[in-house]
Amino acid sequence: MKVQEIMTSDVVTVGPEMDLRDVARILIDKGISGLPVCGVRRELLGVVSEGDILVKEGGPRQQRGFRERLRGSDTKTAQKARALTVRDAMTTPVVTVSPRASVAEAARRMSDNGVKRLPVVRDGELVGIVSRTDLVRAFVRSDEEIHHEIREDVLRRTLWLQTPEAVEVHVDRGAVRLSGEVETSTDAVLLEKLVARVPGVVSVQSDVGSRFEDDARSRRDTADSRVVGTLK
Repeated sequence: MKVQEIMTSDVVTVGPEMDLRDVARILIDKGISGLPVCGVRRELLGVVSEGDILVKEGGPRQQRGFRERLRGSDTKTAQKARALTVRDAMTTPVVTVSPRASVAEAARRMSDNGVKRLPVVRDGELVGIVSRTDLVRAFVRSDEEIHHEIREDVLRRTLWLQTPEAVEVHVDRGAVRLSGEVETSTDAVLLEKLVARVPGVVSVQSDVGSRFEDDARSRRDTADSRVVGTLK
């Protein structure tokens, strides 16, 4: 499953010159916690959130210590505290994701960066936004949807198996059981890793064998590199 399948395309945005009071009103009226900041060509410039406005509300603080001054954190906080417009309050740079990225990749980026939402950008242009709620919904899927994605996306489009029907797929409340045979042991290892990344899958039991055996180290390295490649 790709980000473009679950993202919100109709995104409320603000410009860098908007008054922070107007931003606060939009956040309240829309019941959201943050807004992308875009230029005239819908290029993403930053994000302004409740947290940025709270810095303004809290006012300037005394510098805390040498390390924070060295990192520039106090300078940024002071700038936000004095801000009147979005340009001086917004957070940059912004963690983004491609619409073609997998849902698993979006979840990893959110977790690694401690953010609640990711602007979705294609060729520098904002095309949507994906939130934690969107990701949670993606994981609440029927067994039929999970089965279909494994069959069509993993077996056919990603692994390009000549005989995908040689692999049997059983899904019960998100628990997947695989059996059958693939061409190489690399494919067998890769299959299990890819299936585990399908949204809604809670566990994978694989009894898939292979016609040909690969070198163990080569098998592991090749599988890992191909899994990474599917996330881009």
